[in-house]
Amino acid sequence: MKRWFKYVKPYLPFFILGPLCMLVEVLGEIFMPKLLSIVINNGANGVGVGIGVGLAMILCAILMMAGGIGGAYFGAKASVNFATDVRSDAYKSIQKYSFANIDKFSTGSLVTRLTNDITQLQNFVNMLLRMALRSPGIMIGAFIMAITINPPLSVVLAVTIPLMLISILGLIISALPRFSRVQVKIDKLNSTVQENVTNVRVVKSFVREECEIEKFNRANSNLKSASLRATKLMIMMTPIMNLFMYTTIVIVVWSGHADVLSGRMDIGDLSAFITYVNQILHSMAMVSFLFTSASRAIASGRRIAEVLDEKIDITDVYAKAPDKRVENGKIEFKNVGFRYYKNNDEEVLSDISFTIEAGKTVGIVGSTGCGKTTLVSMIPRLYDVDRGEVLVDGENVKNYTLKNLRDGIGMVLQKNLLFSGTVAENLRWGDIDATDEELRTAAAYSASDIFIDSFKEGYDTVLDKGGNNLSGGQKQRLCIARALIKKPKILIFDDSTSAVDTATERRIKNALYNELEGCTKIIIAQRTSSVQDADMIIVMDDGRITGIGTHGELLDKNKEYSEIYWSQNEKEEGEAE
Repeated sequence: MKRWFKYVKPYLPFFILGPLCMLVEVLGEIFMPKLLSIVINNGANGVGVGIGVGLAMILCAILMMAGGIGGAYFGAKASVNFATDVRSDAYKSIQKYSFANIDKFSTGSLVTRLTNDITQLQNFVNMLLRMALRSPGIMIGAFIMAITINPPLSVVLAVTIPLMLISILGLIISALPRFSRVQVKIDKLNSTVQENVTNVRVVKSFVREECEIEKFNRANSNLKSASLRATKLMIMMTPIMNLFMYTTIVIVVWSGHADVLSGRMDIGDLSAFITYVNQILHSMAMVSFLFTSASRAIASGRRIAEVLDEKIDITDVYAKAPDKRVENGKIEFKNVGFRYYKNNDEEVLSDISFTIEAGKTVGIVGSTGCGKTTLVSMIPRLYDVDRGEVLVDGENVKNYTLKNLRDGIGMVLQKNLLFSGTVAENLRWGDIDATDEELRTAAAYSASDIFIDSFKEGYDTVLDKGGNNLSGGQKQRLCIARALIKKPKILIFDDSTSAVDTATERRIKNALYNELEGCTKIIIAQRTSSVQDADMIIVMDDGRITGIGTHGELLDKNKEYSEIYWSQNEKEEGEAE
């Protein structure tokens, strides 16, 4: 409860006023049957009394309406604000996650937790505020009124209520783990849908629609099965409540009928007593539904708590140089080792050591999966090393704040990601205050200016989600321009010219070498032609460095590099012929 109270506290007046308004409605519910019994008992002999009681009933109804509206309004205000703040904190937590944290959750699961699970919590809070005092209040008040009308007849309620509560509680306890499994199945379904929609072009190009439909149907069927297992128990709840309710009413009517005939009870009192019995049993039904909602909310709350409690492994907590910024761009790796899974002895990177002087251009080549991307991810601390250290400008990257470190580093990732909005808005992700002239300069360096100028709206051209109205090469060049606008001291290209032609690549490379002096450039490439003019080339194989040198040196002395170079050149010569 302590965890959730921080989200209650800012809206405490709503959380208090909502139930208080519902208490006004409760008082009306309690006194209305008694007033009606007075009218019935007096009949035609009490016209004056009837008018007076009738006016009291109208006033009571008005107060009930006001209380009901107030309770619903404040309950909605409290629950919506509560859910909004929880969702905001959960989203902020996710934004702070390192890659290692994100790897623990699927994207679909995180989406479900931020939407469906928080909605479950919101619905429960709303129901709690409207029913937590109302249902028990009516139950207690109606029970007291029933006792005042006919104490012996009230014994029936003292027997049926505990039996009903025990039955309902047993169902809810059994249902709780089943609702947890339902949320897991929703995760899987969301992941399936998201994966398919995101990769719809690949699905269609490989004619895999039927396979994807089958995968979706499988996930959908699993969700259906889990939902049915959870609801089967809840289906039993209404019949059980009805059984207790109608059995109690039959006993009350049968016993009360005898009391009325013998003169021990007025007909109006019997009518009121039956009404109170209905109120008590209906209140118990609402309490049971509250418990049902609570069981789902508990399952959802645990899942949201996992997001909020996830220990973020890359933070600024131990930053020893919080004011330091990247000023030169010198990079050092000292005996670095790294594992994706900490309980696995096998290292993805082993004994990595090298130095890149500030302002130099360095190429990294190697077979697919040899650890090139993982290696450069250590520089901006997208991952943290398991052993050894990475230094920038002579300072361990862990001593920088994440903002200061990453502000000095520009990355163009393998996967070219753009966002909904204009071309200019996407470019200004690099620098929100960049001028139009700076946008044009970066576009020229990345060879993006050619196609941007061909657009009717130019830099105001609106991009679809993910930049789907651009070609792969166009997206790649815009991502390069976005990184250049940042004016970083360290610029990392992770196979970032793979989707452009050789002429465009040459233009981009010339800009990198000639126009970005003072910026340390790291270029991960599959083609040796992309890095052969670099000041230094690092060759990797199976998570280790097998060679460091210039193009000429490696061609003479490094087996892996020469094999890559000659295989590519033979292929190009063959294609030329």
